[in-house]
Order: sequence, then C-alpha cells, then structure tokens
Amino acid sequence: MDYSEKNKLKARDLGINTYRENIIFMRADCPVSISEGLKALTRVVVHKNGKSIVATLYIVNSNIISNGEAGLSSEAMTRLGIKDSEHIFISHLHPIASLSKMRAKIFGKELDETAYSEIMKDIASGRYSNIEIAAFVSACAGNNLAVSEMISLTKAMIATGTRIVWNKDIILDKHSVGGLPGNRTTPIVVSILAAAGQTIPKTSSRAITSPAGTADTMETMTNVTLSIEQIKEVVEKEGGCFSWGGAVKLSPADDILIAVEKALEVDSEGQMIASVLSKKVAAGSTHVIIDIPVGPTAKVRSQEEALKLQYYFKAVSETIGIKTDVIMTDGSQPVGRGIGPSLEAIDILQVLRNDENAPPDLKERAIELAAALLKLSGQYENGTEAGLARSILENGLAYKKFIAICQAQGGFREPVTAIYHYDVLSEKDGTVADIDNRKLARIAKLAGAPKVPAAGVYFNAPLGKQVKAGDMLFRIYAESNGELEYAKAYVQSIGEFIKLT
Repeated sequence: MDYSEKNKLKARDLGINTYRENIIFMRADCPVSISEGLKALTRVVVHKNGKSIVATLYIVNSNIISNGEAGLSSEAMTRLGIKDSEHIFISHLHPIASLSKMRAKIFGKELDETAYSEIMKDIASGRYSNIEIAAFVSACAGNNLAVSEMISLTKAMIATGTRIVWNKDIILDKHSVGGLPGNRTTPIVVSILAAAGQTIPKTSSRAITSPAGTADTMETMTNVTLSIEQIKEVVEKEGGCFSWGGAVKLSPADDILIAVEKALEVDSEGQMIASVLSKKVAAGSTHVIIDIPVGPTAKVRSQEEALKLQYYFKAVSETIGIKTDVIMTDGSQPVGRGIGPSLEAIDILQVLRNDENAPPDLKERAIELAAALLKLSGQYENGTEAGLARSILENGLAYKKFIAICQAQGGFREPVTAIYHYDVLSEKDGTVADIDNRKLARIAKLAGAPKVPAAGVYFNAPLGKQVKAGDMLFRIYAESNGELEYAKAYVQSIGEFIKLT
C-alpha cells in the first residue's frame, strides 16, 4: 500500500491526556476511515518517518478537527515523536498473534514461557489496548497462575526491560506486598543499610490500590524521577537511592499492567510476584527480603495464605537467581500514624530524627527488616544484626545518610499536610480492640491520597489504646472542602470500624 498517497493525514495535537494509551481521532466523513472501513475502537497503525505506533480510533462528529486531519492524544504524539501539522499515514493493524494466547488464558489454559514472552512484548510495545490489557489482568487474577506460569511471566517481564549491572557481589533490596496503611519502612531500611556500608539501590512503585507507595511518599521530600545513569551516580556516592522504578522502564510491561490494575483496583497474586521479582532482577538485586503483613483486613488475611506466598516467592526467586527470604509481620493495624504520602513522610522523619514522638511500631519494624537484610547478606556475626541496625538508627547515622541520599537526588524538602482537616472523635469510653485497615485506607483515598500528596489520614487509635468519649480517633486531611466532605460522608455511612471494648 502506498501510504504517502492513499492514507495521508495531517496530525493535530489535541492536547488530550489519555495516560498510557495511544488514541487517534478521525472525522466520520474522513476519506481514509471511509475507504478503509474503519469504525470506532478499531485498532490502527499510525506511521511517521519509519516509526509507527498502534492506536485506538475514536470517530468525531464535530468540527474539532478539519477534513484531512487526524487528532492525536498527547501520548501518541510523544511516542511518534512528531509535531503539530506534520503528516502521518494510517494502515490496518495486522492480527496480533499473542491475543489468541491471551484469550486461551481467559478460558483457563496454562500458558508456557513463549506465550508469556509474546504477550509481554506486545504489551510493552503498545500493541494491546487498555481493554485487552484489562482482560489479561483479569484472566491472571485470583489463583489462576501456576508456579510455572509465575516463573514464565517473571522472565518475560525481565526480558522486555533494561537491567542495571553492578560490579558487586551483594546488592540488597526489600519489598512489602502492601495492603497495610502506613508501613513505610523502606526509606528507613535503606538509610540504615546504606549507612552500614551496604549497597541498596531502591526502585519503588507508586501506589496501586493503596493511599501511598514508597515513590509517592519519597516524592514529597526529594526527586524520585531518576535515570539509570543518575541512579548509578547516587548509589556509587551514597550506597543507596530512592527512585521511582517507572521512570527508568526496568520492567515496562509491568508498569503498564500496574496502571490497569490500579484502575481496576485489582492486585493479582501471581502478577504481583512476577512484578516484584522482575524489578528486583532488573535493578541488579541479589539478596531480597519480602515483608508479608498478615491480618484480617490486610491484603494477606491468613497464615495459610502467607505461607503459600512465601513458597511462590522462594520458588520463583530460586529459578531466576535471587536469594530471597520472607518475613511475616503483624498486619492487624496500620504501622505508624500517617496514611498518605506526606503524612507517612512525617512518620519517617520522626523515626530517623529519633523524635520522642516518633511512632514506635514503625521504628521497630524498620529495625527488624534492616536486621533481616543484614543477616541475609551473610556478612555479620549471627545475632548481632538487630543491634547494629538499632545503633545506626539511634546514633543518627541513618538520618545523616537519608539526607545525603536526598541531596544527591536533587535536594531535601519538608513534607506538608493539607489545609483542610476534620477530626473523627470517639463516641464512648473503651479500649481499641479491632481496626478495619481497608476502610481506613479508603478514607485516605477519598480525601485525595495519593494523587494529592498532602491528603490522607493521621491515625491515633492503635490496638490496646484506652480512649474516652471525645478523644480523637483519627484526623482526615484534604486539599479541598469537597474531598473532605466525600471522606466525611463515607465515614458516616460505614458505622463503627474502629471497635472499642
């Protein structure tokens, strides 16, 4: 086909943010769409100067674009690398072979490594629409991935991205499976380990279904959007870093899956394992601690489920060459007081600064995880690791290292809370006996977290605390009165979720 004559249109940058999806807008009376029989939601290939992208077609019945023009989303313009009014060429998308394998997974078929490799390559290259990615995510959710598939998916994710190579035998890392409000131990652990002389290049995700991820929290204090070269520079200088993994495309297919999982509020077990471990390999990690909080309203609700995850993590890790240990921690209540990026950052700083008001549970859990990593490295006398971790934290070396890493990444700034707030008070005297973590997280998200970093919840009612009527159980922070009202309305609709006895 002669694209230069038959299917030529002038590109219009419509300035529409479609996040990760390429969208093209064509008029209903456009000769190209008529001659090619194109309809709304058809997937087409857009060409320019030897470069091409796959885009989803939307049909326009107004004068937002003129005859002979095609509107493109901002994402499509960027991926094609073109400017407004340059010419593009449209062609049909040939059948995507891996879609048949994806459909087989929908019907419960077990896929091999070749199939997952093809699917991940097509997802990473933008050949799947968000609808098709959502179908794949749904097909893999629940218990629908065998261990062999988790291994295949992990390897496929690794193959689609970039790997950082370090000239050291031991590269440490840690990860929490999440599902517990607060629990922002990573920045503290990284600071302790780096101050101990270890190498821990931490690349973290943004929140998927929670009110904050480590990258969201650290972004309230420093720059986390680092290139691979910048990561190497910071780590060579300070021993550790706090980087958003999505900025360096260490596992680009996984980044795309995470975006869809976030929209669906789905966190698939098998995909989570593949996601975590593929990024550890990509970051060059050799020794990894996995934190699994277990509790009735955490992501992992039973010891049995935690043991199953422990087996999966270890089985996949062994196959891809990572030494992994799994720690099961208490998931019955939030860790720390802050729920939301800035509020969690405030907790972190209080612990690192040895503030007398620092949340003790966050401090002790960070020390436990740091000690586990020191032990996993095999470089310390057995039984001394916790004492060393505590000493580094309490003598101020960890805080000094934290600030040094932030400065190396572009500077440090103090986190701030949102201007609107509302206190939820106890209606009676009693002792806190039960907490619904999921509802607390939901309140923080309705208040704006993590999209609004300063929003969230300050939690003030840990298990076992004795409270009197009128005492503050938690405070909601929001940047707008509207978001504050959303959160308040939800609180009033759900009844008692912090139970007193």
